[in-house]
Amino acid sequence: MGFAGRKGVLVMVLLIVTAVSAIVFGVVTGLALAGIRNTEHLDTVQRGETFNALPTIILDRTGREITQFFGDERRELVPIDELPRHLINALITREDRTFFHHHGFSFRGTARAAWNLLRGRYVSGGSTITQQLAGHLYADRTEFSLVRKLRELWWALQLEKRLTKYEILEEYLNKMPFGHGNYGVESASQFYFGRSARDLTHAESAILVIQLANPSLYSPIRRPNQARVMQRVVLNDMVTMGFATQEEVDFSFDDYWNNYDFTRSNVSTAFFDREDRARYFSEFVRFQLENEYLFGRANVNRDGFTVHTTLDLDYQRAADRHMAASLETSNRIYEQNRSVSISAGDKLIPAIELSALLFDIPELRVGDAKERSRTLEHYQRQINPVIDMVSLLFGSSENDELRHVARVSYTRTEREAQRTRVEGGLVTLDNSTGHILALIGGSGFEARNQLNRAVDARVLPGSAFKPMYYAAGIDKQVVTSATTFYDAPVVFWNDDGTPYTPNNYFGRWWGWVDLTTSLAASYNIPSLRVLDRVGFTDAFRVASRLMGIPESSLASRGFVRNFPVGLGTVSVSPMEMARGYATIANLGREVVPIAVRYIEDRDGRVILEPEQEIRLAQQRRGRETQVISPQAAYVMTEMMKATFEVGTMAGARARGGGFDDMPMAGKTGSTQNWSDAWSVGYSPYVTTAVWFGFDRGGNNSLGTNQTGAAAVAPMWVQYMREIHEGRDRVAFPKPNDGLTTVRVSARTGLLPPENYTGRTVERVFISGTEPTQFDTLQEFERDWTPVFADRMRDAIAGTSLTVNAFGGPRPQSDLSVDLDFDIDLRFPGYGNDFDLNGDLPASGGNPLLD
Repeated sequence: MGFAGRKGVLVMVLLIVTAVSAIVFGVVTGLALAGIRNTEHLDTVQRGETFNALPTIILDRTGREITQFFGDERRELVPIDELPRHLINALITREDRTFFHHHGFSFRGTARAAWNLLRGRYVSGGSTITQQLAGHLYADRTEFSLVRKLRELWWALQLEKRLTKYEILEEYLNKMPFGHGNYGVESASQFYFGRSARDLTHAESAILVIQLANPSLYSPIRRPNQARVMQRVVLNDMVTMGFATQEEVDFSFDDYWNNYDFTRSNVSTAFFDREDRARYFSEFVRFQLENEYLFGRANVNRDGFTVHTTLDLDYQRAADRHMAASLETSNRIYEQNRSVSISAGDKLIPAIELSALLFDIPELRVGDAKERSRTLEHYQRQINPVIDMVSLLFGSSENDELRHVARVSYTRTEREAQRTRVEGGLVTLDNSTGHILALIGGSGFEARNQLNRAVDARVLPGSAFKPMYYAAGIDKQVVTSATTFYDAPVVFWNDDGTPYTPNNYFGRWWGWVDLTTSLAASYNIPSLRVLDRVGFTDAFRVASRLMGIPESSLASRGFVRNFPVGLGTVSVSPMEMARGYATIANLGREVVPIAVRYIEDRDGRVILEPEQEIRLAQQRRGRETQVISPQAAYVMTEMMKATFEVGTMAGARARGGGFDDMPMAGKTGSTQNWSDAWSVGYSPYVTTAVWFGFDRGGNNSLGTNQTGAAAVAPMWVQYMREIHEGRDRVAFPKPNDGLTTVRVSARTGLLPPENYTGRTVERVFISGTEPTQFDTLQEFERDWTPVFADRMRDAIAGTSLTVNAFGGPRPQSDLSVDLDFDIDLRFPGYGNDFDLNGDLPASGGNPLLD
């Protein structure tokens, strides 16, 4: 046995000795305590009775109350004999497989947990169900010590002596936390699935029991993919243990995910009834409190914390108002654009027809396709709730056909809404601190609409993604703000050997354009040429660091080495996009979004300072927090200012009344089929990202009249204008050195010579990258066009084509052949070298010159 093997055995032996010692010490301590303490109150002592329950108060950055978190005193306790057996089996499988055989402590479970930890494979903890309940009821969960574990063990032994196994299970299932502020299996079942725990399926039972270990990892609302994987593990283990058949768990698993709904819940509790001035933000804070800052140590509904957050209620009110109005408008336009043929389900149409005949309801009579669509909509909205109620009143079983039809209709309605309702997300960050000043996760936070799209959505950014790799190109100094490319059809070859021929909006081409104009107007060919120069490796590295996406997650997010990624085919959230742009606004220094500044206990003592911890971590990392150079970041800001001057947000700015000389920089974005629309940008103070789209995108489209510029930019402008009222008009922060401003030719990006008659523009460069050659294109066009044409004819002798290489600022040509070429043209005395290369498709197009 080698050294590593001997070392592993030694560690294992030490763990076993430690465990045995803890047992002995615990028993001795327990006996001593038993001799001096009165335990008659065991049956009545409950966690929290040693102090009055107080709500947790959530404050905005100025000390104004946002909401309070408090317990739901109306929650129902469910007797153990009313809960389905497969729920108990799932709990036993997941948490404590020897529960019915031990007396409160399992040496085998503790050893197994230690062994799994050594192997780096966490399956479940070492505490028994009884120990977990004892710790929840009687121990101070803020204390991490051997004393606390011994206290839990002692109380577990007392519980085992006083209660039966099923009484322990009943206490456990009715009082343990199940995530998202839910205590007890009934509250959790209503929250996650919209019905009583008495009706849980195998798959739903597995979802609930995995919340007990770590709801931050396995929440079906926030992390459905991780929840699905662990749910499958538990279901398979139930089969292995003989608690269910493979057919049962497979059917239940497939049924759960085939009808999966991000936002599913119809709970009516104090959580939804409470006054809350920023519901999506509050739930985001609650999640952080329960799963990051106070995980396992406190009850945010009873322990009376005061949480000082970063939210600005004035910003939030403005965001709520503008977002609601814009989403309403977008949904109205979408409905006008929409032309659908709804195919009524086989299960619904017969039931609808039967109802029409039995109850003489003309509105339900089914005719042609158009009538079927109208009838189905009327049934789902007006009749189905009544049928569902009747089935419940008369005690219809779960398998009753009437109840089944009602549930099918509900599912159809919810899934259809996810495909056809335009939703949105908004995030506003402070550029320097990362404070979340406003956050909206959807059209309205309610029981059936809880998905926080601002944080948890994974949607396509479209052209709003382009600045993420433009920044890499500027920082790497392979392009400048005045680098000029030729915007025309061209074929790009992916790493896997497949061709990619992108298009521009409505197929228009613009000839020679510099990168500032290209980014502002969102031209695709020049942007992909930037990506080609930067390289996928550097582009992905910079983009992931700007947005805070771990490199290990890039592949699953669609960051693949193919050119479509340059047009935003990756998966991101509005929060990540806001972070990326805010980092550029912060002169390239990392911005980490922060919601909680510090937390006080009920006595006013500061117990946690999350913001300070982030700042200290950034200080320790030092220069690593500089994602791109300050100079590159400032050049990007100057480039994105053009979006508001001549680009896709210029119209919205003009219609919105401008910003009273407050500078703005940003970018719009639309995906290929117009299913997602974005506006992201910043002032010298704050960054705001806004997304409109669908929860289930698929092939659905907002419509060509709902691009980022048309649907989102006007709202973005109005909102940003309002929150900047009364603020000082300042310029964007600028590095003290390392930048050079030069006036260049708009067509070539070179220096204009004496007596130059073309249009010129002012551009900012990282010092040393500014142009040094003069624009001689006018003389070139006069003297060398015939030479160019001759060289082209020689290169493709015998092929008939027409070439107009430089016919004005927007040259066009018609090539009727499939042409591969590589011609090096050098024109002495004119300061320009042109490398002509590419692969022109048979459908026609222009060569690309750079």
